[in-house]
Amino acid sequence: MTDFRAISCNPRGVLAAAGLILIALSPLALSQSSAKPSATKLSPAAERGKYLVSILACDDCHTPLQWGPNGPAPDMTKHLNGHPEGVTMGPPPAPTGGWLWAGAATSTAFAGPWGISYATNLTPDENTGIGIWTEKMFVDTIRNGKHMGTSRPLLPPMPWMAYRNLSEEDLKSIYAYLRTLKPVRNRVPDFEEAKPAAAPAPGPAKK
Repeated sequence: MTDFRAISCNPRGVLAAAGLILIALSPLALSQSSAKPSATKLSPAAERGKYLVSILACDDCHTPLQWGPNGPAPDMTKHLNGHPEGVTMGPPPAPTGGWLWAGAATSTAFAGPWGISYATNLTPDENTGIGIWTEKMFVDTIRNGKHMGTSRPLLPPMPWMAYRNLSEEDLKSIYAYLRTLKPVRNRVPDFEEAKPAAAPAPGPAKK
């Protein structure tokens, strides 16, 4: 604490004390003292991963669409959350008139000859996202087209056959960026394998 008795007889001391008081009470100082700490800066690898995620159109399937006056746009409050847990899809429409597959209004669920696929939750939630995935597991998933690197095949419309051409550094950068996302609990349904076509009903017995 400043001893004002010691500086009361010193003109320079009085000016210095006045300056300290003015600075302490200035709007800038007040705003800085009450300002929230800035967001953690991304590492160079995560920053590159963020860029890659934006140009590889990951939001087109892994972020639900919202429909507004200007048409559909990704709902960035659910950035890379995958198919919304609370959205239940009914039976897909039957292919007709040259149409072979269909997409949900959220652009996170797709039906076709392979069955029904749902966009994965890419946030690092350990129970419903990719929080338990290692870097190698993520890289192998894209390289091999297999869920978790070794499991079931990745399903359409995931363009892994193009993404596998990314460099090792690029894939690791994407993984680094995904690890910086806020973990979101959003349990995506398991994919539904296509049911085999029903056998045609037997016709009337011939005499």
